[in-house]
This record gives sequence, structure tokens and C-alpha cells, in this order.
Amino acid sequence: MTTASAPALSVEVCTDEETFAGLAGEWERLYRACPSATTFQSHAWLHSWWLSYGKPGRLRLVLVRAHGDLVAVAPLMRLPGPLPVLAPIGGAVTDFCDVLLDETAAEQGAAALADALTGLARTALIDFREVRPGSAVERVYAAWHGPRRLLSDSVCLQIPALPMEQLTKRLPRRRAQLVRNKQNKLRKLGVEWRTVGHLEAGTALRRMLELHRLQWKGRRVTGEHLRPRFHDHLFRSVVALARSGEAVVREYRLQDEVVAVDLNFRAGELVGLYLYGIHPGLLERKADAATMMISAAVDDLVPDGVAVLSFLRGMEPYKYRWVPETVVNQRFLLARRRTAPLLAAAVCGAAARDCAKRLLGRTAAPAESA
Repeated sequence: MTTASAPALSVEVCTDEETFAGLAGEWERLYRACPSATTFQSHAWLHSWWLSYGKPGRLRLVLVRAHGDLVAVAPLMRLPGPLPVLAPIGGAVTDFCDVLLDETAAEQGAAALADALTGLARTALIDFREVRPGSAVERVYAAWHGPRRLLSDSVCLQIPALPMEQLTKRLPRRRAQLVRNKQNKLRKLGVEWRTVGHLEAGTALRRMLELHRLQWKGRRVTGEHLRPRFHDHLFRSVVALARSGEAVVREYRLQDEVVAVDLNFRAGELVGLYLYGIHPGLLERKADAATMMISAAVDDLVPDGVAVLSFLRGMEPYKYRWVPETVVNQRFLLARRRTAPLLAAAVCGAAARDCAKRLLGRTAAPAESA
């Protein structure tokens, strides 16, 4: 662990995994004080991810304190590969990356993070991917004095969190009628749903992952969702997040049998629809997964002050049937003069990948869809 100091602020770059584990209480307070934070910036999510995916020697937590209180964090790691890069903890299973800034000290915290990252950028490119617009990283980027670039990253689609009747009215007439028909089908089948408590969350998650595997058997699927390390990460993080209300695990039953389970994450007025598993038999009976899960989400969450339902990353066709708003995640690249060639290489690489996708006609399509 290396330490530096500034007036009223102390900055440290933590590389110790045990120290990371012990930050839970401080991290939670800071997380609550950062208005732009999503569940993916919680200690429960990031530390659990590190236990499943982290590698010894790669941890780089930039911690800023004011009079002993944690006021800013940049949770980073050194990536393997020929080019030295520092990137956010969370990897491919994390939809939104960010730093944390206490709103009461955001300007000073952002400047302190920028100064600390300037030191790290002497030997590595700082690459913040999948940053939601309006996130705290924007303040660090504004305070950066070296080479920098802002690029577009993944597309996210979202809809307003409205009662189903109002959501349906937003749709074209024929599509609206189709949704009503699908709602009627679910009622006729007798599908019921309930939110499980945190004590039941682990059991429900196991059932969700079993159903997910069954649902996608023999079809193209995101392979990471089937791996034990992802399952372990989900159990650790979601049970803790369900206790605080930031993870919502919902069961869908038909004649007392659990036929589907979904997982949503909540941060303030935003709910992200993260993952689900559904029995193929329910789909064979013409039950529409998206209509079912969106109906349940708005029934549960609209009265609780949720304003936005995000489908998170991906441009699957079923999402467009709900007339969503498009929100593009951002990618922030930060460098120093000696690491500017790494920045240029990253920009060129991103441009080449975008060009290849356009040429191959694959601009959108993750494997899984409802």
C-alpha cells in the first residue's frame, strides 16, 4: 500500500485484498452519499466479484479520505496482457462502472482522484468502460490535465416505470393489443409472482440458474452465466443486496411450482432487469417472458418510487417492442504523455471493432433474448 497526502485529504492506493474486505462499512456510507451510484458500485457487488474473478497483485483501489472519512473511491485493477491498462473492477458481468464521490465533497474528491490517477497513468492507461451518463467519473474526467478521450460504449435501453395500463398506451395500437392478449394469457394460465425475502434469496437464485441453464440448453447463451464462479459471485452479493432492498428476486409460480425466477437491481429511481430463468414448458404454453416480468416489476416497484426500468446492456429485438429510450454508456480514457500511445492504440482498436461490426452487420446482438 502506498500513501500520499494533501491538505485536508489523504490519498492511498490500496493493493491489499484483506483491506478491501474490511472497507465494507466505510464503503457503504460513501455509496449512500454518491447520488449517481448504482448497485454495481456497492461493496457487496464489487468485493464478491473480486473473490470470484480477482487475481493476486492486480488490485488497485484509490481511496480518498477527508479527516479520516472515506469521500472518494476508484475501484480499479491491472489487466493482464501486453499493454499496461488499469480498468474498473467488475468485468463483463457488470453493466455500469463508476467511481464513488461523496456529494458533499465531490469537487475536492474528484480532483484528488484525478491527481492519484495521474500518478498511476505514468505506467498504464486508465480505461473506464461502461460508464452511465451522469456518473461520477465525468467529474474526474473534467479535472484531468493530461491526454484523454471520450468514446461511446454499449447501448442500454430503458422505459419509464409506469403501471402496465400506461405502459401499454405508449405502444403502437397493434403492439398494445398484443401485450394485452399476452397479459390475458398469463392470467388464464394462472401464473402468480412474489418477491422473496433475503433469507430465501439463495434458494431462489439456485432455482433461477437451474432454469436459466434449462431454458438455453442447446442454444447460444452467455457462457459466463453457466460457470460456478459466476454462481458463487451471485449468491454472495445478491443475498446481501436483497437484505438492503437493492436486489429484488422474484419467483413466478404455476400451480405451486416455481416456473421462473428473475433478478432485478435497484439504485434510487432506477431498476435494472439483470437476469432470469424460465422453464421451457411455460414458454411452450405461449407465456411471454418479457410481458410477465415487466408486469411484475411495475406492480411491485412503481408504488415504491421507481421511475426507470432499464433493460441494461444489449439491443435484443424484444426490448424494442416496448418503445424504449436509448442510453449509450461512455468510455473514458485517461493517460499521461508517456502513455499517450496506449490511448491512441485503444481509440484505434475501438474504431476498428466498430467498423468490423458494421461491415458484418452485427451491431447489436447478444445471445440471450426474452
